[in-house]
Parts: sequence; structure tokens; C-alpha cells
Amino acid sequence: MPPCTLTDTDELHWLALRMVSGLGTRKAAQLLEYFKSPTAIFGRSTSELEQAGLPGAIARSISSGCAFEDAALQHQMLKSSGATLIPISDPRYPRRLREIFDPPIVLFVLGRIELLQSHMVAIVGTRRPTAYGVAVAQRLSADLARAGLTVTSGMARGIDTAAHRSTLDAGGNTIAVFGCGVDTLYPVENRRLYEEIASKGCLVSEFPMGSPAYPQNFPIRNRIVSGMGHGVIVVEGAQYSGSAITARLAMEQEREVFAVPGNITSKSSWGPNLLIKQGAKLVQDWNDVVVELPAEVRRELIAQGKQRLLVESGAPESSMESEASNQGETSRGITQAILGQLQVDATVHIDDLLERLENYSSSELIAALFELEMLGLVKQLPGKNFVKVWGEA
Repeated sequence: MPPCTLTDTDELHWLALRMVSGLGTRKAAQLLEYFKSPTAIFGRSTSELEQAGLPGAIARSISSGCAFEDAALQHQMLKSSGATLIPISDPRYPRRLREIFDPPIVLFVLGRIELLQSHMVAIVGTRRPTAYGVAVAQRLSADLARAGLTVTSGMARGIDTAAHRSTLDAGGNTIAVFGCGVDTLYPVENRRLYEEIASKGCLVSEFPMGSPAYPQNFPIRNRIVSGMGHGVIVVEGAQYSGSAITARLAMEQEREVFAVPGNITSKSSWGPNLLIKQGAKLVQDWNDVVVELPAEVRRELIAQGKQRLLVESGAPESSMESEASNQGETSRGITQAILGQLQVDATVHIDDLLERLENYSSSELIAALFELEMLGLVKQLPGKNFVKVWGEA
């Protein structure tokens, strides 16, 4: 998607609007709706700004232009750090985030900006996880990444860190949403993870460059974690934890809420277990998440995944082109053939499937199994064994 072309002057006006003291996100959005651009806002008199609904002190602050001193410093910090300012008017701004009640008017982004347009799901949880919680976060994030989803989290200690790390180790895409400036390392022990996400993933914040990690910032940033994606997965957390706040925000934003059940005697499980009682989707594996995604998203992930599997299988380019041209007919035939070979109550190894379905290549079989998993018709068990999901034809 082509970027919004910002001149230095445009960027300074966006930054100045963000730096106006006392001007909240909702009020800034109302000004943008009224005047159409930051440049127009700063070109208005105090009385015109008051007529638009601003309190006198904030109107005088804007018309005086005093915010431009801070904006110039922010502009320089952006340049020196390699970060990019993404205003809400930019096509690269996350589409789903723009739909929430109070989207940030600007995002400070470091890394692969194109990930902001990808299909995302958040994984959140306690900063003090159990070994079970860490293992679950690692497995889910890796599996969801391999399914083609971008895993988002807050890079806090514990579950967040496990989700980011496992996603990167699986070769997937991840976005870390900060409660401080994107040039501020927090927590300090995540330096290596920070550098790797900045290189292979994406760091995002609505807080200006250099902003410290104040405790009050983290509940604010949680609405971005939940708002950017299709849903939020809570792995572990207390009943009134930060992850519970993120889940509540997701519900308010009409996002899917998922929860991993845990030991009923563990306080770390109170949060997700309560969410399940309240109607959150219970998650045992990655497919429990994917099957709840909109149909058009699943079709897109299936198409991307099949293409990726064909490339990884080493199929020559000519055969890949031939496969693409006959994709619809071949896909229907092989998926029906696979479902005919699989059972609900007994596993079938992939090598046995290859022997039984000798008319199809290994790349075709792998791609079709991926599609069936994404559709929730087939489940893969350890050791490359497959079963048909109960009740499906």
C-alpha cells in the first residue's frame, strides 16, 4: 500500500498536534474531523478553536504555536532513530485500529511498517507466568505464526516476551506495542529481543519519542494491542490484571476474546478461567483461534500458506504455475480424498496418506492438509499424525 506523502512541514504539524498539552485523543480527533488537517488547525485563531469546542487554555496553546518546539525535537529524534510517523490519515495506519472508539492520531513505528496491514492476533498474560503458561504461549504463538498470522503483544516480562520470542524463532511476524517511546528499551533485559523485533518485526507506540515507561501508560496502550487485531488470547493472568483489562477492551471493540484454561488452584489461571465462564472461546490449540476468524481472512491465509508450502517443498517454478492454474479443481479433489482417508477416532500418519493418495504429490498433500486445518476439518497431532474433526464430513 502506498504511503501517505508527508513533507517535513506536514510531519511537524502532526507532531505538534500530538504534543499539545491537555489535548486528548478524542478531542484531537474531533478537531481533525472539523478542520480536516493539522495544518488547518494551527492556522485558526483562538476564538475559532473555542467555537470548535476547545477549552480556552488549550485553544490559546494551539494558536500560540508553542507545541512546535517539542515537535521539532520529536522530528529530529524520529530521524536519528530511523523511526517513522504514521498519522491516522496514512493508508498504512492499521485499518482495524482506526475503527475503535479512540484511535491514536499518530503512531511512532520502528521496523517493518507493512506488518501494520497484516492479519493480527494478540497474545497477552501475566508478567509472572508458570512453566505451563510459558509453554502454552510459546506453542500457540509459533503455530499461529506458521498459519500466517502476525502475533502482537506488549513485550512485557513473562507471557508477552515468550510470545514474541517464539514467533521470531518460528520465522513468523510479530509486533510489539510499547507503553513508552519506541526508542526506549523496556524492560531492560529484553535488549536482544528489542533489537530483533526492530529488525524482523515492528515496534509501535502512540507515546512520543523518549517517553519513559510510566505505569499509567500500559493500560492506555492495551487498547492498541487489542484494537489492531482480530482477537486477543489470554494465557495466564489474575482476575484484575493487565491482561484482563486488554480482554475487556477487546470485548468493547467487538474483537474475539480467547482464553487458555488453567489449573483452578493457581491464581494465574483465575483471569482466563473467569473469561471462559463469561463466554470467551476456550483455546486448546491454534486451530481454535483460526476457525473463529472471518471467512475471507481464512481464505487469504490458506492461499498464502499453500503458496509458502509449495515454495518450501522445493517445487520448480513451472510446476507451481501449473498448480496455480488448476488450484480450484485440484484442491477440491485432494481435500475430499484426504477426508475420505482420515478417521475421527484413529490417527493416520502423513507417510501413510502419501502411500494411499499416490496420485498426488507431497507438496499438494501438504498444502491441502494445511487448508483443511485452517478450515477446522482436520487436526494435526504430534508426530505428523492427522485425524478428522468430529462431526465434519
